[in-house]
Amino acid sequence: MPVVRLPDGSERSFEAPVTVAQVAASIGAGLARAALAGKVNGQLVDTSFLIEADSDLSIVTDRDADGIDLIRHSTAHLLAYAVKELFPEAQVTIGPVIEDGFYYDFSFERPFTPEDLAAIEKRMTDLAKKDIPVVREEWDRDDAVRFFESIGERYKAELIAAIPAGQTISLYREGAFIDLCRGPHVPSTGKIKAFKLMKVAGAYWRGDSRNEMLQRIYGTAWANKEDLAAYLHRLEEAEKRDHRRLGKQLDLFHLQEESPGMVFWHPHGWILWQEVEQYMRRKFRDYGYDEVKTPTVMDKSLWEKSGHWDNYRDNMFTTASENRDYAVKPMNCPGHVQIFNHGLHSYRDLPLRLAEFGSCHRNEPSGALHGLMRVRAFVQDDAHIFCTEEQIQPEVSDFIQMLQAVYADFGFTDVLVKLSTRPEKRVGSDETWDKAEAGLAAALDQNGLGYDLQPGEGAFYGPKIEFTLKDSLGRLWQVGTIQLDFNLPVRLGAEYVAEDNSRKPPVMLHRAILGSLERFIGILIEHHAGNFPLWLAPVQAVVMGITDAQADYVAQVTEALKKQGFRVHSDLRSEKITYKIRDHSMKRVPYLLIVGDKERAEGKVAVRARGGEDLGQMSLEDFMRRMQDELHG
Repeated sequence: MPVVRLPDGSERSFEAPVTVAQVAASIGAGLARAALAGKVNGQLVDTSFLIEADSDLSIVTDRDADGIDLIRHSTAHLLAYAVKELFPEAQVTIGPVIEDGFYYDFSFERPFTPEDLAAIEKRMTDLAKKDIPVVREEWDRDDAVRFFESIGERYKAELIAAIPAGQTISLYREGAFIDLCRGPHVPSTGKIKAFKLMKVAGAYWRGDSRNEMLQRIYGTAWANKEDLAAYLHRLEEAEKRDHRRLGKQLDLFHLQEESPGMVFWHPHGWILWQEVEQYMRRKFRDYGYDEVKTPTVMDKSLWEKSGHWDNYRDNMFTTASENRDYAVKPMNCPGHVQIFNHGLHSYRDLPLRLAEFGSCHRNEPSGALHGLMRVRAFVQDDAHIFCTEEQIQPEVSDFIQMLQAVYADFGFTDVLVKLSTRPEKRVGSDETWDKAEAGLAAALDQNGLGYDLQPGEGAFYGPKIEFTLKDSLGRLWQVGTIQLDFNLPVRLGAEYVAEDNSRKPPVMLHRAILGSLERFIGILIEHHAGNFPLWLAPVQAVVMGITDAQADYVAQVTEALKKQGFRVHSDLRSEKITYKIRDHSMKRVPYLLIVGDKERAEGKVAVRARGGEDLGQMSLEDFMRRMQDELHG
């Protein structure tokens, strides 16, 4: 007689083994209808799963993250079902869940067309409406191989044949379609209510370019039509905010094939870059960092000592000169250790905080490059703190306060935090790891930050904290990190003289707030949709005359604003004023100053704020005060 323990602490007893679906029904009809799966003793299972012993159970619905993943996984199978009905000659391969959706790869004699996608989506809708049961079956491996070979599904047969012999495997059947899958799945196709097929792309079988090219159909699926509509709206907004599109529109940067993954910054883009860099430089000074500069190219032997040559060689650019091998640095850490090692340090010198806007290069695959978000040449707001074990907590706490201030100033107020602890394979004693993990956790607690724990996800040389930004569209960007390292100082011979006159290796804290400046600027562009706050805007105001008669006054106003340190341009083109206003509005200029004969006569300007707000006439002094208040308020 199994006893089922529910999340609210209540228990239910049953006289015989009972399925997850039956337990849900015993709680209520509404829950029975909503149930997609169950978690039995922490394991995700189908609603048909039979509970035979005392167990913990939670019912999974479309309100749960697991439930949404389940819907997406089941929708991928529904896609394959529809394709097989419409195109029986197509062969199915694999169909996993991805972020916000799913895909399924097919082998078919011709490319799928947009008309094919529309027909497939309609057939999926029809199959969902039929509410066809999705049933789990367990087969012998060899029987399954023979079955899929008999129906001409050679890819599926190959996948199953790779499973160890004699192993029982699970298949899922819905109507006339049957597919290999570990599961679980929704109990019936009727649970799949809101989905859309997005696009077709090419994909090699098993991800190997030596294999045949398949067709990958991407889709998205959600709990309901409202969530689907909201997601599609976010995609539309994201397309409008795409930093590559806005980079061209606002004349910030470009990339070209002759230098793949490396950015050509235009004047306006370089102003934006410099504002970001100079802001961070001020923060470095405020928090006691010493800025340094290390070589971009260093001898192979240094990278061998640091461990990068063995573990990161494929991602490093290399060169040679005078029979010596060199590497272009992919990161700044070994160079900073060299500065630490150049002279003897006492415990009284610690903590030592070394910061660098370090120019790094990584040989990323060409297919992975993506605008500013994934490049080969980038600059990091990198810093390393050399400290004692006792200094870990206060140093991490200071870093967190700095990081929070920086993100707020750039317009990010929603920050997610994760603490990754010791992996199974690691260096250092358990006692040292205990201190390190406790120090990181205490620093987070001290600053009132809630965090998710990621057991075993730390690096082999130390635990870490990761900071993820949520942007204005709700997208997540992992940006900042602080990581403890017990290993590199030892490998590179870093030591300090302790209070008892012994030599000890320092703890090394790797930390970054923005990470890659290129990527962070890309995030900034999309977060603000190019409408940068005044202090970041490459052009803060444009002065324009209604006719050529105001040209001298336009130049006078422009020069006066420039002398106060504002970034101001004048527009003296022989165009209609409505055209000029529209043009500069499209370029997201915060303030447009319009002058006609009246403004010239009265020594004033007519001010229009970004977004079309008419602020009326004001004196130049009043406008300057407004700018200063906005910049320093």
